[in-house]
Amino acid sequence: MMNHDKIIKEVDDYYSEKVRTFGATAKGVDWNSEESQQLRFEQLSKVIYDDREFNILDYGCGYGSLYEYLKGRFNSFHYSGYDISKEMLGKAKIKFEGNNAVFTDHIETIEKYNYVIASGIFNVKLNNSDENWMDYVTDTIQTMNLLSTNGFSFNILTKYSDKEFMKDNLYYADPCYWFDYCKRNISKYVSLLHDYPLYEFTILVKKFNNK
Repeated sequence: MMNHDKIIKEVDDYYSEKVRTFGATAKGVDWNSEESQQLRFEQLSKVIYDDREFNILDYGCGYGSLYEYLKGRFNSFHYSGYDISKEMLGKAKIKFEGNNAVFTDHIETIEKYNYVIASGIFNVKLNNSDENWMDYVTDTIQTMNLLSTNGFSFNILTKYSDKEFMKDNLYYADPCYWFDYCKRNISKYVSLLHDYPLYEFTILVKKFNNK
């Protein structure tokens, strides 16, 4: 596993500036609208296949908007949010911290969860090469795998985006590559969702105890 301290610092600076500028809003986590954010959460939460009572880690939680979405859908769950940006976590704690929602920036203290969800954390590569960014994505996926018992999900911008709208500081991934990586290295039960109207795809990795 490579050392990604430089990337983490750059990403922290980028998102901390966003939330200082736009506050606890979709734009504060670099999304275009609340509506698109809700659509992403709908795709990502499809990884939850046993919802009787579960705990979940929001990996790269921003200001905690996934918690609000889950509250509207599930009756019994415990939520933890992890983010590298103290600015983001400050907003999240003010809005949501309570009986079944906690937030932290200490990854080393996090124990296993039934589910881990990551929304948007792989999109902004800044000035990093695609090769270095893919190493970072791979290591993060492996961390999510280690932290989850039932499964995890993540989204990434797609290489099938319209060329005229693509930006040099963003990472546009090959969805087939990441599907294949997860299928070969993590679980037999992997889904690729690329049929919703956003320029991205979602990967669901379900474990079912890997039988």
